[in-house]
Amino acid sequence: MMKGSPEAGLGFSMSDETLSPILSFQKSVLPLEKMKCLLPEATTRYREAAPFPHIVLDDFFDPEILNRVLEEFPSNKDIQWIQYYDTNQKKLANENEAGMGLFTRYVLYSLNSATFLKFLEEMTGISNLISDPSFRGGGLHNIYRGGKLGVHADFNKHEKFNIDRRLNLLLYLNKDWKEEYGGHIELWDRDMRQCHKRILPIFNRVVVFTTTDCSYHGHPDPLDCPDHMSRKSLALYYYTNGRPEEEIGQHHSTLFKLRPGEAVESTASIKAQKWWRRLKQKWGS
Repeated sequence: MMKGSPEAGLGFSMSDETLSPILSFQKSVLPLEKMKCLLPEATTRYREAAPFPHIVLDDFFDPEILNRVLEEFPSNKDIQWIQYYDTNQKKLANENEAGMGLFTRYVLYSLNSATFLKFLEEMTGISNLISDPSFRGGGLHNIYRGGKLGVHADFNKHEKFNIDRRLNLLLYLNKDWKEEYGGHIELWDRDMRQCHKRILPIFNRVVVFTTTDCSYHGHPDPLDCPDHMSRKSLALYYYTNGRPEEEIGQHHSTLFKLRPGEAVESTASIKAQKWWRRLKQKWGS
């Protein structure tokens, strides 16, 4: 372990061998020149997008960077994932750094850096952004065949720091992802009458959007990917101390919404699915 390392006692070994994924990488994780060139057009695209401000940035990172993240990405048995399994969502999440590879943490730290915050501020027009070192609700997301995330508006306050959630960033890691696999993130209008955009979660695609009490989004249709594949992503959320007066509402957790004509899954169905899922995990299928 590296002498004087702040990781001491936290279960992280910081030897030169462990640090090799970072030490062997000789360039910036952030695409600094690309960010600079993107800003003029991206600023307009972001602020004029419907149904709420957002942008899709394809091929944003050097593919070598995300290949390294993919190599470290844990399977469903490698770490103790947070498991969400109810009528609204069926997914795995991990916000614990001990369950993340070292290079993955390096990428997440870069996306939380002052340099990247400045890029986001200039693109979105939201000043004084604050990154979240605890990755509350974010970090690694992993969704297998049959999984979903119902349309929702996100929690609006960071419970620990009492700051206002303003932006989401989703970085997709899914190679060879086909249209028929599903998993599109859907962006809905504030009245839940129309889906304005469906975005396929393909490799090296970044989606950034403004979060308010009515920025409804999700991937509500169950995944139809092969059993050996899953919908992998990194998620980061950004905050400010306060928000515009017209956006201020009551403190709330995630607010799920049904799409027009969408039925709620029964409790009996969810219980049966959980039982079958546990059985498959037990027998390794």
